[in-house]
Amino acid sequence: MVLLRVGIDSGSGGIQGPLFKDGRFEYVPIPDMTDGKGIDERTYGSIDGRFGRKLIEYFPESKQDKMKNCPIHFDPEFDSFTYGDPTRTKSGLSKLQPGDFLVFYCGLQGYDFDSEPALYLMGYFEVEFAGKVDDFKGKNTERLFAKNFHVKHRKIFERQKDRLVLVKGNSNSRLLKKAKKISVYSQDKSGKRLKVLSPEAQRVFGDFEGKISIQRCPPRWVNDSLAKKAIEYIKSLE
Repeated sequence: MVLLRVGIDSGSGGIQGPLFKDGRFEYVPIPDMTDGKGIDERTYGSIDGRFGRKLIEYFPESKQDKMKNCPIHFDPEFDSFTYGDPTRTKSGLSKLQPGDFLVFYCGLQGYDFDSEPALYLMGYFEVEFAGKVDDFKGKNTERLFAKNFHVKHRKIFERQKDRLVLVKGNSNSRLLKKAKKISVYSQDKSGKRLKVLSPEAQRVFGDFEGKISIQRCPPRWVNDSLAKKAIEYIKSLE
């Protein structure tokens, strides 16, 4: 099992995703910054969220004009359950095996109530298969990953295919209805405030050998001895 942070945040997009008082949330992907201007046809002003609002409506009014026509990097996507990444820090995801769990968390903040920014579980893939592009010989990569950002754009795919890791979830994968908080605030050595894995979450996922800071970080691999319990926990969430 692996925990991976995704979605918009203050450093990539300028806001936290919206969390509602009843525990529901909106998954807002990061901006598409391909070649500095983006390539995807989907924008924050054109895409509807899960609750009948355009994603742009969750941005402060001061940011809406700037972000309305900003293309979106929609990854992971929960229609066909795919995720892709060409970066070195995510290359280890190619080792995921069928039946493993790729668990996504994101930054959320209270939208219709007062709740400071925190990190929340938001969805998961039960892995059908994973690997680099060359590992999928014999499979129709472009068909299986047709909805994935890194594959649907030919320009990006050709540029990244030598290092691109792709993960496909099976039909048991899902985007949660309600977010589950997994962070608390702590401080680093300089006294700077940072989000770390909560004691409750550590009892489920472990402490990653003391590396409990889970802000923007590499994927966190759950020890095999805890994986069965952690999977049961994940599957129990709404």
